[in-house]
Amino acid sequence: MAKTGVFDSDPTAIAKAKELKREMKKLLIKIEDEDDFGVQTIDQLQEALSALREATMRKMAKSSSLEMLETVSCPEEFRCPLSNELMRDPVVLASGQQQEARLRNPCVIPLLIDALRRGTVATRSNAAAAIFTLSALDSNKVLIGKSGILKPLIDLLEEGNPLAIKDVAAAIFTLCIAHENRSRAVRDGAVRVLGKKISNGLYVDELLAILAMLVTHWKAVEELGELGGVSWLLKITRESECKRNKENAIVILHTICFSDRTKWKEIKEEENAHGTITKLSREGTSRAQRKANGILDRLRKAMNLTHTA
Repeated sequence: MAKTGVFDSDPTAIAKAKELKREMKKLLIKIEDEDDFGVQTIDQLQEALSALREATMRKMAKSSSLEMLETVSCPEEFRCPLSNELMRDPVVLASGQQQEARLRNPCVIPLLIDALRRGTVATRSNAAAAIFTLSALDSNKVLIGKSGILKPLIDLLEEGNPLAIKDVAAAIFTLCIAHENRSRAVRDGAVRVLGKKISNGLYVDELLAILAMLVTHWKAVEELGELGGVSWLLKITRESECKRNKENAIVILHTICFSDRTKWKEIKEEENAHGTITKLSREGTSRAQRKANGILDRLRKAMNLTHTA
């Protein structure tokens, strides 16, 4: 008896699947036959594959059993050519072949870098999304970071196109979970770009989370001081209604407070005028409370030393 395919019971789905397969076949032939195919062709292939995958997964979702999901007949292009398993996170390589992200192939990285530097906004956004997907695996983070990919990501972040910025921020954040990538991001100018946008109130949620990781690097603390970071970080701590933003801001301020005593005066003046840090020490998240209390202890010790002297 012939196996029942995923689309067999839905004529509309069958037609859509055939259309997508024809489109992918044309694109694959183009990639195979033309040496100078563009990054846009890769994007189109990836979009077609994603659409076909989504249609298939919607149909499969009706099954209540994961075991049944794995055994359902599916198009061969949905299987990784290396593991022969159903791909949940496909990546299109420079050759036009799809592979599971966890079966990484370094040849995809130069292609993504090229897309970030020279592609359209949509292409660059797609490249950033692919980097985010690949860097979700710890084994990929350092490999990708060493490739030099952070600089074009930071450049794209600085441009600030709203179509790309969420994907770019997610990619940078995930890469910087690896400590060695934080120093690379700082070296490539991330602190200046992040500081400028945060101080202007742009994408504060996403960018403040990145900055809270980068501030563990001494140069990031130094740059924040030069950028007047203490002022806008205190403002976020005082005025933001988002507990996560308050937490990230006080985490950064805590590192600055313990690394640069020249900023104590500004922090103390804020505390005297608004009680900002005391309030956070009582009402913030548990982490925010710890950091706020740490700052208050440091300020009290500094005052005691001054009085003793």
